[in-house]
Amino acid sequence: MAELHEDQRITAVGLLAETFTGLSARFAAQLAGHKLSAVEFEVLMRLVRSPGHELRMTDLAAQTSLSTSGVTRVVDRMERDGLLRRRACPTDRRSSYAGVTSAGVTRLTETLPGHLELIEQWFTGQLAPAELEQFLDYLRRIRDAVNPCATAGADGDADVDPDAEPVSA
Repeated sequence: MAELHEDQRITAVGLLAETFTGLSARFAAQLAGHKLSAVEFEVLMRLVRSPGHELRMTDLAAQTSLSTSGVTRVVDRMERDGLLRRRACPTDRRSSYAGVTSAGVTRLTETLPGHLELIEQWFTGQLAPAELEQFLDYLRRIRDAVNPCATAGADGDADVDPDAEPVSA
């Protein structure tokens, strides 16, 4: 069992989990002050950063790692709150798009400065610019391996092949 103590694979995953947990706790407190959950914030960010500020529901599910039913519940709730709107896909009756409303953009605009301060203080500010660039390259490589659909729909193409080579964000 002594070898487990020195196994860098276990250390790497443990450090990643501890880092994510610590950041998530700090982010959750800040987001709650703006009446957003972490998932709702992620949905708003994904949509605002997408072409036309919208994504197909299936692409939104893939990008957020939510199930299609989970993303439907979140979008339903956010639509009731006036933060999102949904529209049918004109070329595929089975698909629909979620998009950000002006109220959603306003909520995100109000939330973002404090969120960016936390990111700078507790995450990106811990690295020199060159280290951050290298770290982002590493994260993209790992993300693309474990979640190749994470950027689905990001290029504005609604016909994304989940088996195609991943596209970096």
